[in-house]
Amino acid sequence: MYQSRVGLVLTLCAALALWACTRQPTFVAKHEPWRADEERACLASGAVRETAFVTTRSSLGGPSACGAIHPFTVSATARGGVTLEPPALLRCPMIPAVDYWMERVVIPAARHHLRANIVAIKVAGSYSCRPMNHVIGARLSEHGHANALDVAGFVLEGGYVIRVKTGWRGPMPEQNFLRAVHSGSCNVFTTVLGPEYDAAHHDHFHLDLARHRAEGRICK
Repeated sequence: MYQSRVGLVLTLCAALALWACTRQPTFVAKHEPWRADEERACLASGAVRETAFVTTRSSLGGPSACGAIHPFTVSATARGGVTLEPPALLRCPMIPAVDYWMERVVIPAARHHLRANIVAIKVAGSYSCRPMNHVIGARLSEHGHANALDVAGFVLEGGYVIRVKTGWRGPMPEQNFLRAVHSGSCNVFTTVLGPEYDAAHHDHFHLDLARHRAEGRICK
């Protein structure tokens, strides 16, 4: 009898621990009609088409406030020339923005400051149904709309990785490259956050296409 009670208690504890680890953090989500309008316009324009490295997903999961109308899995950008490791889950407007950013900002900066070509980027995050900065009760993150990309590093030909965490204050060529990417990103995305913003972004660049009423763009 005693052993059965102990077993029951242990089972309940394990179940509670599993629930605590897997439950989704709560967040505040607003009704924002512009998101659906913007996404439908992008889809109708034909700016994004399925290829060997851009494929359609049926859904992204999560509560109704999260996700996208027609999400995509993106395994490479810049016409397939730069791999995303791992592939990113993005909504339509983000895909041409990432392509433009890679071709007009990242690749030229790498050639100028590093005398090298970029072959891949290290993706730290894309779609995730969660509050901003994982803070319970905060607003729904742009990641929850598949409208954001976190980049932790850039892989050069030969395999060397320029990491935001170590390169931001590392050797001067790496510093110059990362600062050029950060600055140039502000001309493409409406939100750009890097190591100077806060401790939560010390090791990656956060890029998104949120709409900001007062500021227009946030670049920090």
